[in-house]
Amino acid sequence: MIEFRLPSLGADMDRGTLLEWRVQPGTAVKKGDVIAVVDTTKAAIDVESWHDGQVLELIAAPGDVLPVGALMAVLLEVGEDLAAARARVEALKAASHGGPVAAAPMTATVLAPAEAEAPRAARRVSPAARKRAADLGVDVGALAGTGPGGAVTLEDVERAAAPRDRHAEMRKTIAAAMARAKREIPHYYLYEDVAVQAASAWLRTENEHRPVTERILIAALYIKAVALAARKFSDLNGYWIDGGYRSAPAVHVGVAISLRQGGLIAPAIHDADRKTPVELMRALGDLVQRARAGSLRGSELTDPTITLTNLGEQSVTGILPIINPPQVAIVGVGKVSERPWVAGDRVMPMPVATVSLGADHRVSDGHRGALFLAEIRDLLQQPGRL
Repeated sequence: MIEFRLPSLGADMDRGTLLEWRVQPGTAVKKGDVIAVVDTTKAAIDVESWHDGQVLELIAAPGDVLPVGALMAVLLEVGEDLAAARARVEALKAASHGGPVAAAPMTATVLAPAEAEAPRAARRVSPAARKRAADLGVDVGALAGTGPGGAVTLEDVERAAAPRDRHAEMRKTIAAAMARAKREIPHYYLYEDVAVQAASAWLRTENEHRPVTERILIAALYIKAVALAARKFSDLNGYWIDGGYRSAPAVHVGVAISLRQGGLIAPAIHDADRKTPVELMRALGDLVQRARAGSLRGSELTDPTITLTNLGEQSVTGILPIINPPQVAIVGVGKVSERPWVAGDRVMPMPVATVSLGADHRVSDGHRGALFLAEIRDLLQQPGRL
């Protein structure tokens, strides 16, 4: 029996709202299939199955607000006995909730006719709606309920909070996650000014005969350079989990993307070290479009092994970024600007970008971090290697 629980879709997530199921009891699923859509404070995320199996029972219902780790559904493993699995499901629900709990959705309490005419402040409120209202600061007494007999439902609360909820909740969530990361992770910072003349010249040549929509941006070269450097320096590509470091077997570069409503999200480009700059440009464009449309997949948020944040378009010279746990390193890149550059006995104008590294001192030190930055520098100055 497979317990399908709400995964953490980022270090800044502690709960999510189930929007819809993409499966029903009896549906056969493969690893990677999208089986649910969950709303976080940042976006609606397609949540995938991590196993092959068959849906046995849906525990949560659309509209339920669930903490990370909450049981959402139960899947039957291939070849598993159905009767035995059902008995285990009932035992699991009893252990989780203090007694058997039906998988039916939480609904508002039905009011007797005499109660239906009660003053608005005295109207019934479903438990889920009451909790959500408390979280969002919504006065349920001021709401006109749309449930049976005028009861206030979860949807009523969400509707009332919608104009202010998303942005405020996102800022609150990001702030809490970054404060925790800064408090718990012993950061060290390094930065280096990198000449990008060779990279710029390579891009001009590559883009000369490409239509505007297919041109490669320098961001693709940054992603590839970070990915190759991370593959070489495995102590900067992985996770700090349960008091120890685990090096990741692949390189999935998380790319920080600003959202139109404010805030940011950092989904992964999978196997970035194996992709060409052209492929990375396409992957980046696709990620940006889907992130801003709210159609990312859960694996894109849980898989990043190292993150890149590029604020060059905002005319920022340099960045001292905060690590996104459980990762142990993050790279920042500022704008490309013409600066005086000494070459031999001459001073000349040179396009330069400041590349910074924030890393976890529990796993690496300044010496390793400096070698990592030097690798990125050398790769950007030899774009043919990318």
